[in-house]
Amino acid sequence: MQIIPLEIPEVKVLVPRKFGDHRGFFSETYNRKTLAELGIDREFVQDNHSLSAEKAVVRALHYQLPPMAQDKLIRVVRGAILDVAVDIRRASPTFGRYVSAVISAENWRQMYVPIGFAHGFVTLEANTEVVYKVTNYYSPAHERGIRWNDPALGIDWGVDQTQAVLSQRDTQHPGFRDAGDLF
Repeated sequence: MQIIPLEIPEVKVLVPRKFGDHRGFFSETYNRKTLAELGIDREFVQDNHSLSAEKAVVRALHYQLPPMAQDKLIRVVRGAILDVAVDIRRASPTFGRYVSAVISAENWRQMYVPIGFAHGFVTLEANTEVVYKVTNYYSPAHERGIRWNDPALGIDWGVDQTQAVLSQRDTQHPGFRDAGDLF
């Protein structure tokens, strides 16, 4: 497995090896021992799978508070996304900054987002399927969000705000400066 460094080193892009021939391909997309050797020694307890039927679907920016905070390992099995992680650790030198990467079925990359980051993505293609592992169970009482298009964050989502497709819940998140529950 290859690691591609990002500007915030705690967030990592991983590229599993993929072996193909005339029949198709084989890839080991998750191996706990291999990830531990790469510095990601986490136990994932839940897998999630989402389908976004349209291009420009924004699912963002989400996180869970301790004790239910989650690391995430995100991959795309069909289509493509721009995956975004925002540092919400108040004591961090990169607090309030974000990193992003294109994750797609074609490039076979994954993104590891550790605890202390808000996470989101926008679909770059219709019918995009995202599969991700988390290190803690979903807890509605601990779930929080930040407004995806807050100018204070300056995230370039690559989509016109008027064309973005959002859930009702994602339109109601507070801005970054008003999000009191951060790390």
